[in-house]
Amino acid sequence: MAHTTTSRRTRGRLLRAQAILAAAAATALLSACGGVEVRDGGDGATKDASGPLKLAVVPKAVGADYWNTVKAGAECAAQRAGDVTVQWDGVTTETDVEGQVNLIQNFVTKKVDGIVYAATDSSALAPATDKALSADIPVAMIDSGTSPQPSNVPLFATDNRASATEAAKLLATELGPGNHEVALVEFQPGSQTNTERVDGFKAGLAQYPNLKLVGQQPSRSDVNEARRVTENILTANPKLAGVFAANEPSVLGAAQAIQAAGKSGKVVIIGWDAAPDEIAGVRSGQISALVVQNPFKMGYFGVDKMVKHLRDKAPLASADTGVTFVTKENIDSAEIKAVLEPSCANPPVQ
Repeated sequence: MAHTTTSRRTRGRLLRAQAILAAAAATALLSACGGVEVRDGGDGATKDASGPLKLAVVPKAVGADYWNTVKAGAECAAQRAGDVTVQWDGVTTETDVEGQVNLIQNFVTKKVDGIVYAATDSSALAPATDKALSADIPVAMIDSGTSPQPSNVPLFATDNRASATEAAKLLATELGPGNHEVALVEFQPGSQTNTERVDGFKAGLAQYPNLKLVGQQPSRSDVNEARRVTENILTANPKLAGVFAANEPSVLGAAQAIQAAGKSGKVVIIGWDAAPDEIAGVRSGQISALVVQNPFKMGYFGVDKMVKHLRDKAPLASADTGVTFVTKENIDSAEIKAVLEPSCANPPVQ
């Protein structure tokens, strides 16, 4: 009988000890979380938002100087935030809309912590954004948004419409009084940025009845295509006096066509972006002015704001990343140099 009583007591002590250990383990787990909300990774795994983060950053296309600068800004923000990995990937041409849709879907499947991207087509990419949000993956847009643009998805970009209106003013000022024929080399119909630049430029032209738009063609963001369409416009309009080219490949192709026609300096070029060859064109006088965005700031803001949203629950809000108008007269100023040669040692602020 004594033996039975002792066994019961022993089992009781063991049960109480196990309960204490279980409670201690639960307390330790809660303490380790440090009060940070744990987000469901979707596959049963959980991720602590204060720990390592993986962000997908997707440009419209890889390779162009403009997008390389966006990448530098994104990587700068990740470096300064600490413990953030930027997975940079994109299609090879801005016309590969389906490829970008698939790429965004792949990142959703991989369950990255956040997606930062520039839409090649505002309508076609809208469902891809919705799929990411439905999977509890926050999204931020850079350079180009979608239509519709969800209220909880910010856009870090240039005010393209207002800047293109200013481009029309620059063209009118450079051409001076009198009647002049001008052309527009746009880039990718369907892209939000393209639509806004076209609309803004035409709105600006409406203020100058002495400027007549005689040609409008898309370059498909391809230098060779931009050269071809500009050659066609020049052939059809031998009195062409000015061209507005709405992105880097369009500017470079248009400049090549005008140079080949022996009209450099005679046909005014107002361009967009700031690739090395464009800057060289400004210095030589082949290009009168450039509308220069801040792609470094776009990449930086996209990653910086996403990290703060994930770690600190900071709300995501859109921001105008601004433009600078570069001419031969101001190209060597400190203000212009800061935009053309961004540094992670002096990151953008808002």
